[in-house]
Formats: sequence, C-alpha cells, structure tokens
Amino acid sequence: MESEFVIVGAGSAGCVLANRLSEAGYSVTVLEAGPRDRRLMIHIPIGVYSVYRDPALNWNYRAEPDPGVKGREVELPRGKVVGGSSSINAMVYMRGHPLDYDRWAGQYDLPQWGFAHCLPYFMAGESSDRGADEWRGDSGPLGVTRGSMENPLIDAMWEAGDTSGQGQSGDLNGFRPEGVARLDRTTRGGRRCSAAVAHLRPALTRPGMKLVTGALVHRIEVDHGIARGVRFSLRGRMMEAMATKEVILSAGAINSPQVLKLSGIGPEKELNSHGIRPVHVLPGVGENLQDHLTIHYVQACTRRVTLDGLQRPWTRLRVGLRWLLDRGGVAGSNIWEMGGLVFGRPGYSHPNLQYHFAPVWPEYRGREIRLHQAWTMSVDQLRPFSRGSVLLRSADPSDPPRAQFNYLSDSRDLQELVDGVRRAAELSAQRAFDPFRGRRILPGPDASTDADLADYVRENASTDYHPCGTCRMGRDGMAVVDGELRLHGIERLRVVDASVMPDVVSGNLNAPTLMIADRAADFILGRPPMPPYRPRYHFDP
Repeated sequence: MESEFVIVGAGSAGCVLANRLSEAGYSVTVLEAGPRDRRLMIHIPIGVYSVYRDPALNWNYRAEPDPGVKGREVELPRGKVVGGSSSINAMVYMRGHPLDYDRWAGQYDLPQWGFAHCLPYFMAGESSDRGADEWRGDSGPLGVTRGSMENPLIDAMWEAGDTSGQGQSGDLNGFRPEGVARLDRTTRGGRRCSAAVAHLRPALTRPGMKLVTGALVHRIEVDHGIARGVRFSLRGRMMEAMATKEVILSAGAINSPQVLKLSGIGPEKELNSHGIRPVHVLPGVGENLQDHLTIHYVQACTRRVTLDGLQRPWTRLRVGLRWLLDRGGVAGSNIWEMGGLVFGRPGYSHPNLQYHFAPVWPEYRGREIRLHQAWTMSVDQLRPFSRGSVLLRSADPSDPPRAQFNYLSDSRDLQELVDGVRRAAELSAQRAFDPFRGRRILPGPDASTDADLADYVRENASTDYHPCGTCRMGRDGMAVVDGELRLHGIERLRVVDASVMPDVVSGNLNAPTLMIADRAADFILGRPPMPPYRPRYHFDP
C-alpha cells in the first residue's frame, strides 16, 4: 500500500496528525497495533476503571526492577487501541505551567517552543465549557469540561486550599496555574472525548484516509538516509506501507524509541548487541526517560459521603441507567475532579507538586478495584531529577521493550515526595475536613519522621502514567529530533509524540501531546505557525 504520509500509531498525536494532514487533502495511512475503540466502556468516563488495565486495550508493560522503589517492577500501562492512552486514561486535561515551555526554549535552544508559541495551539485545539477568554478556547475539536461533581469532600478540599495557605485557583489552565482547583477533563456531553473521537473520526470520512488496526510495526524502511515506508505484520502476513512524502512515528515514549532501534537507528553498541545492523547512529534514542512518580495519601472518612457505594450492584445499575438516560451522574465523571498544583516548600519558581483528589480510596488488586470509605490525595512530583532509558529486550518487535526509569536515583526526588506527603497531611488536617476525618490509612499512623515517610514512598510510589523524553528535541549530540521534530540525520522521518519533550511538564501529558502534534502538522504542511501570544499570569511581575 502507498500513501503520501504513513503514521505509526493512532494515539493522541497520531490522531491529530491524521486529521490535519487528511483535511489538507493528502492521503494518509495510520498503522495501529490495537483494535478500534468500539467498546462502550471506553466512552463512559467512569468506565476508565474497567478498561485501563484491560489487556485487549493496553500493552500492560512493566518497568524493569528498580532499586529506587525497593526492586519493584512498577506497572506501565500504555494504550493499545485507537486513540491510544487518550482512550483509557483518566481524562485530566492540564497544559502544564507556562514556565515549563519557557524552560524548553531557553535550556535546549528551542526558541520556537516557548509558551507564547504553544498557547495559541492549546487554545485552538480545545472547546472548553468555561468559554473563551484570554487563556481558553471554545471552538476547537477537543471537548474539555470543568469538574462539576457535588460532594462535601470536594468542597472541603477547596476550602482547605485556602486555610492551609496552599492557595486556590479558579482554573489551573488559566490566569492562576497554582493552588487547589476543580480539574478539567476531556469529556463532551458526558462521554469521553478521546483523540480518536475528536480528531480521527472526522478524518476517516475523507478519501485517501486509511486506518489499519492490528498492525505490529517491525521497522521503518530507510534507503540511503531516506525513510521510504514501514514494514509491519498483520494477521500473520508481512506487509509494507510506503510513504511518498514522510513517515511519522507517533508510537509514544516507550514504543517510538523501540521502533527506531528495531530500524537500526540508535546507540551503536546496543544495536550491535541485538544483531541489528546500524543504519544511523543516534545515541540519544531511548535516553532521557522521565515520568511523574506518585504516592497516595489516604484518610478514612467517618461519614457516608464517599463513592464506595459504587461497589454495590444495585448502585452501579442505578448509576448506569442514569448515564444512559441523560449522560449525567457519577458515570459521567472520572472521579478525580479535584486537584492542585502546589509548592512542597519555598524556593521553587513554580509548583513542584500536583494533587489528584478523589472522594474515595480505590485500592487496586490486579485488575480488580476495591472501593473504601476514605478520601485519596495522589501526590505527584512534577519535575524529577532522575533519568532513565528505554532499551530493547531483543530484536523481536513483539517483545516488550525494557523501561528502566531509575526512580528516586536522585535523592532530591525522594525528598520532594516526602514533602508532598506532608503537604497532603496538612490539607487533610484543615478544619473543613473535621466533620469527616477518621484515622490515617496511608501512610500508617506511626509514620512521622522523614525517614518513615521516605520508606513509605520507596515501598509504595508508582507511576502516574506520564512517560516522556526518550526522543527529545534539541540541537546537541543527545537530541533525536530538531525543533520541527525531524529526525537528525534521516530525511522524511519525524517523531511526534510525548517522547520529543525535552523535560516533563508540570501536569498531565495528554494536552501537551495534542498541542505538539497540532504544531507538527503546521511544520509538515509548511504553513506559517500561529502568531505567538501570551496573556498576563498571576505570577508575572
């Protein structure tokens, strides 16, 4: 098969690119390893808890044993379905802090990636129910809805932000990207608005647009330094998708470096160790792996106001019927509707911790979830110092790659998460929680010293599902792509997904990934970028 563009991966970035390129009249082939997103539970927001560990929709990787977290193999779910992780994630829409992008521009010599260059794409891409203003857009393809669940614990969390001094924000994607706030989520009309729904569905109606599901990519075909196409297997048959213009790799922060290395593009020593002939030596492929490590703070609730009743069959039936009737109620929620961006201690330029708050404790036991009468604050460290790598396990594309995160290998990361546990405890101790506060469940009530809390973090911290950075952009010798996401040293090949981020941003990664893909479409099409724009923020002088 032949088309002008071949996109590897129908995840968040791949869906945006397919839409933009086909809209411009080009023929596009998208190769996706997973199935179509037809399962109903994908589209019911609360259904995230039944789909996100489903092996039919998820690569279900595990990280390598990591000494920083006491040798544990931290889970590493990755979407294996049309829409990618945007079809199985918790739908939190957060751009990150403006200073994150300004750091990209300054530290990595990428002036076109400062926040003023990115904000117009964020605004154009969203349809926020908050309405359009200086910071937000309301006419884009992606449905973005402010959390609206009514629950006294959510009200208590909001008040605690004020009385604790940690602050409040009316919109973390707006004027004040700091403090406790109602979070935005990618839903529209009570349904998940994944990248597949927002971007790929319109594209599939166009002539020249082709989606191939169940396609396992083996390698990118490179001839004399030019990417010509992609070799993949489909139901046991080897096939090729040839590109007359470009091959675009959008397989995500774990699989994009894997595909490059299988194609002979990467560190020479590693390629040789697996018997892969080096086509182009690029030492940065798979390096610079980053993630948001998260730790839970859990407090028992003395009143029946939590969502643990969802365990009861009759409650689930009632909630499901309500959603079928008007797309409302708890089933239209992702549960994590409250959160915040806060400072662990003075001295940071912008918040270094993130909360996700739920009026329940969802305890995971494999694929099963048990709900408890408690509230949960999931605390992320936003800008880790530790770095890891994505390595090949073998030259077989069906073998999962080896993700070595090196969590907490830098002691500063551990201290910031200990600070985060203390900040969560500070919030839970505020008077707004007095009518509800029971015993502290996690960490245990006897954990009080920094050493106790550090041990708790090492034993229990896990991923918040935000890997990035493994094909980072830049101009130095470890950069994989340039500022327009073209692979260094190979023509007609780009990488467009979270792997190109030089540093992880301060928030969830789906919104930034969509923005990156939207910008990449203009690069590919040769269109002038949107004019830079940056309104005033509360932290400005």
